[in-house]
Amino acid sequence: MKTVIIIPARYSSVRFPGKPLKKLNIGNGLQKSLIQLSWEAACRVREIDHIFVATDDARIRVEAESFGAKVIMTSKNCKNGTERCAEAIDNINFDGDLVINFQGDAPLTPEWFVEDLMKAFKKNSSTKMATPVLKLNEETLKAFRFDRQCGRVGGTTVVFDNDNNALYFSKEIIPYFDERKLKPGIRCPIFHHVGVYAYSPKVLLNYKSWEVGNLEVLEGLEQLRFLENNCSIKCIIVDNRGRTFWELNNPEDVTKIERVLNEK
Repeated sequence: MKTVIIIPARYSSVRFPGKPLKKLNIGNGLQKSLIQLSWEAACRVREIDHIFVATDDARIRVEAESFGAKVIMTSKNCKNGTERCAEAIDNINFDGDLVINFQGDAPLTPEWFVEDLMKAFKKNSSTKMATPVLKLNEETLKAFRFDRQCGRVGGTTVVFDNDNNALYFSKEIIPYFDERKLKPGIRCPIFHHVGVYAYSPKVLLNYKSWEVGNLEVLEGLEQLRFLENNCSIKCIIVDNRGRTFWELNNPEDVTKIERVLNEK
């Protein structure tokens, strides 16, 4: 499959303005910007034809080009990363088979998360869209709950059907369950939605033509527009292989990610 990775990046952010340019300590007194670390993570994915940073901000373009990334300039009208990816592939007249939306705030994303999505498309040609999901361990569940207790919007959770098609995504922790009712040996039933997407180009380009739905507005989750328009999202269960996975959603996440980067 001819595959392209798009890393959407915007400067304006309510929770964390200028986030892509945030410098993170990576050890030995060295620093790299968040967008560079995310680009380097994307570069580790195998069997990719091209990788682009898509942005509407000249500051991000200058930073991306400084470390060798290819940049596609997009308009300021993009409401989210998916719209930015759609505009980016339209701008370059992409004629390939698969588009990967790789989050610019998730430098801890292992390459096999993306490779597992690509395998899903190769295995089933009828797949329109896929995204990784990671079963929460107790430590990560505590971190999710702590964010909510502090009034912070943190990671996203997802529930899906028996065929692994997404039913709903939420910034709240879903599903609700009473830990006292869990039978011995049953693990935490909550899945962390890893914000990486693989789309067929046609489905991605359709996205911009759909109206913004009520659920998308209320949750602030772009992927809900697909569900609201009856487009299925295949959830691919991935294994973090002992690595810590966390996105940089809030300024408070910087220390946690820096710690992992230094350990690596």
